[in-house]
Amino acid sequence: MEVILFLIIISILISGSFLIVFFYMLKRGQFRDFKTPAVRILLEDDNETKTNNKGNQNG
Repeated sequence: MEVILFLIIISILISGSFLIVFFYMLKRGQFRDFKTPAVRILLEDDNETKTNNKGNQNG
């Protein structure tokens, strides 16, 4: 019985710490950028495009 009580207390402390960190990051603005992740896949990386073009011209 003591082990179960100990595990419950530890799990509450861990989940509470994660909740505190989440609200801290939310307050700092970590999760405010909604548009960039959705559009990032559509944008091409300039370095990758130049590398691919050089390889295609040689072949």
